[in-house]
Amino acid sequence: MFNEIDITKEQFNPFEKIGKQWFLVTAGNEEKVNTMTASWGFMGVMWNKNTAVTVIRPQRFTKKLVDENEYFSLSFLPEEYRSSLKYCGANSGYNVEDKVAQSGLTTVMLDGVPAFEEAETVLICKKLFCQQIEADAFVDKSLCDANYASGDFHYAYIGEIVKAYKK
Repeated sequence: MFNEIDITKEQFNPFEKIGKQWFLVTAGNEEKVNTMTASWGFMGVMWNKNTAVTVIRPQRFTKKLVDENEYFSLSFLPEEYRSSLKYCGANSGYNVEDKVAQSGLTTVMLDGVPAFEEAETVLICKKLFCQQIEADAFVDKSLCDANYASGDFHYAYIGEIVKAYKK
């Protein structure tokens, strides 16, 4: 059972939650849901709003669903679901008919936005901004070379955290 929380009052270390634990970026509706594992992103205040930023490569099926929907969720799962996170990161919704079912996770709709029953914390985000990262914008060109050898630059999505839930 999820309870709504005030994320600004939580002990929520984004370096731990994003970079070490990983999380799921999920979008869709009652008919079609897809998710992907992410370990890059950040949280803070932008345009006087509490926001989360996630990045999605253009070839990910989840990008299509994030683009088609006004909201997306970020689900933070406990360590016991590491294998599910690995599965969702290594498999594409373009190639797997029902990736969520194959991952062993259970979809739950929170305010009409798909998330996961197994999550400890879920952030519901309203899309505010999307822009593709560009090679010319890198001051440190070694980052571009090391992370985008294939030229598949991420799209950065800034979402307002409109609701947060915790078990």
